[in-house]
Formats: sequence, C-alpha cells, structure tokens
Amino acid sequence: MPELTTSAAEMVAAARARIEEVATADLIARHGDPDLVIVDLRDVRERQRSGFIPGSVHCPRGMLEFWVDPQSPYFKEVFGQDKRFVFHCASGWRSALSVATLNDMGFPAAHLKDGFTDWVKQGGPVEHPETKG
Repeated sequence: MPELTTSAAEMVAAARARIEEVATADLIARHGDPDLVIVDLRDVRERQRSGFIPGSVHCPRGMLEFWVDPQSPYFKEVFGQDKRFVFHCASGWRSALSVATLNDMGFPAAHLKDGFTDWVKQGGPVEHPETKG
C-alpha cells in the first residue's frame, strides 16, 4: 500500500477550518424554514436503515458536484434555488469535505457539524421510508 501524505482525518480538519458549520440545535430550530434546504449526502441504504430529516433532499455523495453544476447534464433544479443549503451525512466528515468542495466551486453552503447521528440524539424529527407518504 502506498504511504499516504494526508489522512482522511486531516482532510476533514482542514475542510472544517474553512467552512461554515451549523450546530445541531440551531438546525433543529430552523427545520421547516422555507428558505432552507437540508441535503442528505448519505447512501440510500443509510437513509432506509436510520431514517432521514423530514423534507430533506437526498443527493448521493458521488453525484454532488454534478447535481449542483448548471453546466452538467446531471444538474438538479433544487440546487438552482436562491436558498440557504445545509448538507449533512452521518457524523459530519463527508459533509465537511463536500461543502469545502462546493465552496471551491463557488456554491455557498454549510454543513451540519455533528451529522445525522447527533440530530437523532438531540431529538430532531426523523422520518422513516415506510412512514413517508
């Protein structure tokens, strides 16, 4: 195995130092705000297993850059809205890296600092696939 020059943890720390992080309690308080879009980067299996934030948009991490880029054939209109975007994953690692990349692209966004796990721990609302409808 090649020797890494930068660890994943170092990359996350560097990303967190230059992006906006949102505390769980603050995002819970803003949940339902029509000017806010919460974006879930977790794998579809994670959402099926643990549920998701009601009203959140699911964007698989692997498609993020393509879905936000209006020049991409994969662009999704939800990302063309003039709203505040807060991204999340399970613990805040993937979302930190994702938001750093989005900011580099010129897309303003923040991330849920401690992720969906903390959202659940702090009593944020959770919807499960079988209850959606």
